[in-house]
Amino acid sequence: MSKEAEIVLRCYPRIYFACHRRHVRDDKTKAVLSAHQASVLDHLDDVEGTNLLDLARHMGVTASTMSLMVDRLERGGHVNRQRSKEDRRRVVLRLTPAGLRIKRQQKVLEPKLVEAMLARLDENAREQALRGLEVLADAAGQMIASGALNRFLRGGAQ
Repeated sequence: MSKEAEIVLRCYPRIYFACHRRHVRDDKTKAVLSAHQASVLDHLDDVEGTNLLDLARHMGVTASTMSLMVDRLERGGHVNRQRSKEDRRRVVLRLTPAGLRIKRQQKVLEPKLVEAMLARLDENAREQALRGLEVLADAAGQMIASGALNRFLRGGAQ
C-alpha cells in the first residue's frame, strides 16, 4: 500500500468519527431514526421498488436482519411493502413521503460538528484542507463515472 493511501486510511476515520451523525431527526415530526435506519432509507426510492433480498445482500446483512429493520421503518411510516406487479410472490419496498423527507434531509456528517472542526483551522490550513477534499471528491467522481468502482465491487480490474 502506498504512503498516500495509508494517510487517507488513517485520517478519514478520525474525521468521520468526530463528525458523523449518530441519529437522524425528522425536521417535521421530530422522530429520531438511527444512522442504520437512515442508511436503509438512503438505498430506497419512492417510485422504483427495491426487493428486500437485494437490499439485504447489498448492505451485507441477512434477509431476516433486513426484515426486522424494514418492520421498524414501516411501523414508523417511512417505508411501504407492496407485492410486485410482475411477480406477486415478491415484495418490494418503497419510501413513503415521510421516508423521502428523511432521505432528502439526511447528511452523513453533522454540519455543526464539521463547522466546529473547520473553525479550529487557520484560514490558510482551512483553504488547503477544503481544496484537498475537493480534489479527492473529483477523483472519486471520476472512478464512479468510469465504472471502475463497479468493476472493483464485482471483483474485476480497478
